[in-house]
Amino acid sequence: MGSPFILPRPASLQDPLRIAVMISGGGSGLEALLRFQSKEQRCHHTVLVLADRIGARGLSHGKNRSIRSIGIPIPDNASKSENRLAHEKLIQTELESSKIELVVLSGYMRILSPWIVKKWKGRLVNIHPSLLPDFPGAHAHREVISAGVSTTGCTVHLVDEGVDSGPILAQKTVPVLPEDDEKSLQERVKKVEHLLYPETIDLLCSGEFSL
Repeated sequence: MGSPFILPRPASLQDPLRIAVMISGGGSGLEALLRFQSKEQRCHHTVLVLADRIGARGLSHGKNRSIRSIGIPIPDNASKSENRLAHEKLIQTELESSKIELVVLSGYMRILSPWIVKKWKGRLVNIHPSLLPDFPGAHAHREVISAGVSTTGCTVHLVDEGVDSGPILAQKTVPVLPEDDEKSLQERVKKVEHLLYPETIDLLCSGEFSL
């Protein structure tokens, strides 16, 4: 069963939760969350943006708002497993130094090891572009189209030691159109993700979920 889930403390407008967002690419989900947080006072605020490479375009969304935003490249001086652990230790150092209380994976394309998941389990959340438990993994849109299903969507879930297997917090459906290809389906699902993820993070930080 692995280690237990420990949810973040219920936050308030007066004492908001400190969030880190981890990205790999353009950061459209990060931008959506930052937009959501800027519309009105929330019980959470983003104080750190991390990417797995220095040149990730999405870092600009944080930098433009004066949020600490850095790329942490994967070391390349030992075995693959040792480099992975070294990378996650660098991430953990940044999370600790920024006093992070919730880690939000937003288009982060690396699978985190049990070592770091155990430290954040219950305070580590992800969004996946399918209706889990169907179509987990990195090629959800491709598999949805190949399967010929008429409905897909997105899922917000807590991260555990498996792949897209943690407790589901929220889901929203999206129809699969006959003319859809991977790109068109991805873009339509992404629009729904950008609404569902911030709203679910808001509820999680407010203490609305229990396990």
